[in-house]
Amino acid sequence: MFLCASRFSIAVALVALPALAAGPTFVPDYTFKGAALTGWHTSGAATWKAQDGEITGTPSAAAGGWLTLDKSFQDVGVYASFKCPAGCKAGILVRAEKTPTGMKGQFVSLTEGDQAIYNVTLDANGNETSREKVKPVASMVRVAVTPPAPPAGAAGRGAGRSPGGRGGYRPGEWNSAQVIVDADIVRANLNSVNGALGSGATEDKMEGFGPIALYSGGTAAVSYKEVGYKDLGVRVAPPEVTSTKFRMQRIDEFYYSWGVSAADINHDGVLDVVAGPYYYLGPNFTEKREIYMASTVSPSVQYSATMVNFSHDFTGDGWPDVITTTAGKPVMLYVNPKGEARRWSKYQVVPTIMTEICQLRDMDGDGMPDLITGVGGVLSWATPDKANPTGPWVIHKISGPAGVVAHGMGVGDVNGDGKPDALSSLGWYEQPANAAAATEPWKFHEQTFGTGGAEMAVYDVNGDGKNDVVTALAAHGYGLAWFEQKRDSSESTGAGRIFFEQHMIMGDLSDKNAGGVTFTEPHGATSGDMDGDGVPDFVVGKRYWSHEDSYTDPDPFGPPVLYSYKTVRNKTAPGGAEFVPELINNRSGAGSQLLATDLNKDGAVDIVTSNNRGTFIFWGTAKKKK
Repeated sequence: MFLCASRFSIAVALVALPALAAGPTFVPDYTFKGAALTGWHTSGAATWKAQDGEITGTPSAAAGGWLTLDKSFQDVGVYASFKCPAGCKAGILVRAEKTPTGMKGQFVSLTEGDQAIYNVTLDANGNETSREKVKPVASMVRVAVTPPAPPAGAAGRGAGRSPGGRGGYRPGEWNSAQVIVDADIVRANLNSVNGALGSGATEDKMEGFGPIALYSGGTAAVSYKEVGYKDLGVRVAPPEVTSTKFRMQRIDEFYYSWGVSAADINHDGVLDVVAGPYYYLGPNFTEKREIYMASTVSPSVQYSATMVNFSHDFTGDGWPDVITTTAGKPVMLYVNPKGEARRWSKYQVVPTIMTEICQLRDMDGDGMPDLITGVGGVLSWATPDKANPTGPWVIHKISGPAGVVAHGMGVGDVNGDGKPDALSSLGWYEQPANAAAATEPWKFHEQTFGTGGAEMAVYDVNGDGKNDVVTALAAHGYGLAWFEQKRDSSESTGAGRIFFEQHMIMGDLSDKNAGGVTFTEPHGATSGDMDGDGVPDFVVGKRYWSHEDSYTDPDPFGPPVLYSYKTVRNKTAPGGAEFVPELINNRSGAGSQLLATDLNKDGAVDIVTSNNRGTFIFWGTAKKKK
């Protein structure tokens, strides 16, 4: 995401509160079922009973009481659905640690008008003797760091929501809550919205240890169901699996970059791989040279300075150059030294960008690929100044103000006029007749393509002659979908109007997903014809530890998978097509970019990924000639 101070100053602007799974974002070790409360004990002024997996607590006094699990945890995830009518008080206590006078822990209040996280102490009878709201902590970290005070008048992150909205509390109806306590931070979601109840410091020096407890107080009964937990102290790394259709080559073991590209850097007629500070010399990729000073990155506490990189001859001297950037930083151009054994000269060519996903495409047909990114809140395309390519690039606006979304970007001909259009998670921008001369924003067509994913693919999925869109729905959540392009035939709404119908490929853990595959954080994606059938396929992977070694995102320790989703045209499937997943590898994952290209010119598409697991080539298998 962002480095050092920019983690706090810019992250608030770019990180939304995405909707997560309809159920827990983890697979529980245990979910309560049946009617027996075996393994639980009670305290305080409430009676508890269970039937068909639903637990009901009825207070006998306003102070209420607790249903406490006999098993203790330090780092734990808890999930429950709950229904709390008028007069009811509810909540979940974690790390309910014994003290000489009772218990203490972190309490997530789920009461109408009081949805917050507290550090609490209880007496021996379960009566609350003190509570204090947890101190706020910086986002996207594992160990509590106090954030700087927001500027005067600055808007918050939207944790306060109107009742009944997504993430809003619904009195007397079923709601859901998820609590994650890890290290010295406790985080809570409400109704599947990440961070809806905030986060804070446990202030227990990471030594807190105790059971989970459910609370019932006030004057009305509370009901809980789907109560589950997961011991987060257990991390599982599955045996490594690589598809038989690919051969894996790990060309670097260290974390340098989330971006990757390829070009013939040294003019030997062979493609080389570029990832962060290094280029790796083909065809063997066992030799590498520095572009700029290399420094390994700790994935637990640091972010790479290269979120994306691209290779092309931007200076016009016949040698491929490299541009790198990351959200919250300028775009840097590194000029190829033309075979000289030295590091490359560096130039800032585009000011600070605001997108984690960028594209390199020739937008105006002049033969020079342009950088599509967000500058100053405006979705833009930047191109080298032919008279001074190492100076500031010429920036053309695509959107108006506030048109930048951190995640999710695509380029492709949506309307079939032969010119590439620009896409974001908000919709698509129609390229005008002369983009290079345009002074006004491009015509915007509103269409929700998720909350913001990765690189968006634009191609004809179902073979009807119209380009569709394939995309991840949430870079830091769940979801893949394809959007079928349709044309409106109604004169009242404008004949020929383009709109899209969403077809899900992968939802969350509660959904029936293609091939039974579910993973989070599909932050890196690309497309390419992986099987040589003439139809592009979609390649996507999980960005492991997107926000360091923390539970900022759902299932951060899930296997870092890399998948190819084969596009299958099928008239009986919704929209006339389906996507069939094939695992490429389950221990490599993706960064912010994936590269699909034929590196060795054998006719098979290869996949290159660079991330906090290293840099990998997955060599495709060429079809045997008949």
